[in-house]
Parts: sequence; C-alpha cells; structure tokens
Amino acid sequence: MGQVNGSGDADSLFLKVFSGEILTTFEEQNIMKDLHMVRTISSGKTAQFPVTGVAEAKYHTVGEDIVDSSNSYLSNIKHAERTINIDDVLIASTFIANIDELKNHYDVRSIYAKELGKALAKRFDIATMKTLFAAAGGSSEIGGNGGTSVSGATTTTAAGLVDSLYAVARSLDEKDAPEEGRFAVLTPSQYYTLLTADNVAINRDTGGVGDVSTGKIAQVAGISLFKSNHLDSIIAGGDDSAVATGDGASNNDVFGAGGTGYNGDFSALSGTGTAKGFLAGTKEAIGTVKLLDLATESEYQIQRQGTLFVAKYAMGHGALRPECAVKVLPA
Repeated sequence: MGQVNGSGDADSLFLKVFSGEILTTFEEQNIMKDLHMVRTISSGKTAQFPVTGVAEAKYHTVGEDIVDSSNSYLSNIKHAERTINIDDVLIASTFIANIDELKNHYDVRSIYAKELGKALAKRFDIATMKTLFAAAGGSSEIGGNGGTSVSGATTTTAAGLVDSLYAVARSLDEKDAPEEGRFAVLTPSQYYTLLTADNVAINRDTGGVGDVSTGKIAQVAGISLFKSNHLDSIIAGGDDSAVATGDGASNNDVFGAGGTGYNGDFSALSGTGTAKGFLAGTKEAIGTVKLLDLATESEYQIQRQGTLFVAKYAMGHGALRPECAVKVLPA
C-alpha cells in the first residue's frame, strides 16, 4: 500500500506524508519567519549583511568647489556589516516501533510528525524573538540610533496597549525606520484584551483595523499585530538555548561576549502582577542565515524493530538594524 506504482520501498508514500506533515506544521506554528530578513547560503558557516548610513544635503554657494572636503558638500556615507553565524544542527526526533503502529487504531506517524514540526517551529520562534529583544537593547554598527525600550507601559488594558503601540510607532518614526512591515508580537492575553474591550482596538477612530467575527486585529497605528505563546515562554524563562553553537569563537551570542547564545535576562518583560511586555519592530531589525532548510530523514532499524524519524535544520540568527527593534516593558 505504501509503494509507488506497486514497486520499490514499501514505506515510500508513508514517508512523504510524514515529511509533509512536519513542513506544514512548521509553517503554521511559526510566526517570525516572515517578520525578519532570511538569507539562504549553499555552503560556509557565516553570511554578511551590509549596513549603510545616510546621506546629507546642503545648499550650494555659487562658485564653491563641491569636491573640496573643506566645503562639506560631500556626504560621508558610513559602511559596515553584520555577520551572522550558522548554529549547530537543531533536531527533533522520535522512534516509532512497528508494534505500536499495529496496536494503535489511528495514524501515529501523522501525530508525531506534527509534534516534531511544532518543536522546531517553537525553537525558531523563541530564538528569533530573543534576538529581537537583544536588538532592541543594541546599538547600530554605523553609530547613531540604536534599539528602543518603551518603559513603564500599561499592558493590561486595551487603552494602555493602544498607547504603547503608538509609542512604538513614534519611536520607529523618530529613528527613520521603514513604515512598511511594522509588526508587534503580543501575548494571547494582550491580543484578546485589545479585541474584546469595547472595540477600542478595532475602532477606526483609534487607527485600528480588525474583525471581531474572526477574532483578528490586523493593525493598530500602522503596526500589524500577532499573538504567540512563545513570547510567554520567553517571559517565563527556562528555555535551553544556552549556547547557539559548539564553536565558542563564532557563537551567535546576541547579548554580547560571554557565551550565552540566545539566552539573556528577560525579567524586564515581566511587570507587576500579571503585566507583561511585548516586542515590536520592522523586518530589517534582525536576520536569519539558513544553511540547511527544514529537512527530514528516516531509517528502519531491524535490530530495534521500528523506524527512527528526524526533522532538522541548520540556521543562525542575529541583529541587523537595532534602530528597527523595540521592546515594550511593563510598569
């Protein structure tokens, strides 16, 4: 039944379904994938992202030489680069015994595949959200503006959340961050507080765009809103992404030297009582370098009478433009 055209590997079709389940679940569970820069490399362990400064304009005085540096007509556009390293291969795996598949009256592989996909998606989201948090506390490679912290925000009421989102928009405007692609990642509690509190968030008078019937808020203050339990996981702590790669010299230590990888102090995101912070920015804030995209492997092991399934990827994450990252910290 699992053969292609009645020949070949008896499990061929089953394995493709398993792989498809992982890919689908990864896409569905992952919200950060489309919210930042992603570059794929075919070989190597690092990728460079160029960073450039801005030009300046000046009124010309008749007769003055434009190329004479003493006249200050020529813009000194700064150049720098951000380097992001590939982390160790991240895997999610499981073993399915033949006897278990025979005893169960439901599709074990499909269920396990979804769990593997969810595990990888969670790790990806958590690592990139932590990188966004780190970027919001970082400085630009070419000087000038760095990341932003909106402190003392009220994040337990709809009105307070709307005010916080406008503070994010104002900060991004003041740092000349792109208007396109602005986003905020909220906890589910914050998201539904906005949606249900007397239509504060979706009232067009406040700049909101949403739909109560679908339970979705598209934008507030030009910022697209997303909800994620993974943000709650970061605030709660306990994640194990201590060191991003075994090579300490090239470790993606997004919080600076010290070998902490993606782990830092996130206590500022937890306020008084139930108050929690959230993260925001634009697509240019952080980047991901992808060497090995999500892939699956399987092997039937005669000595164990079952099949080993592995889902994996090799990627790395880092800050690109800190001025495009904002962390909103509760009172």
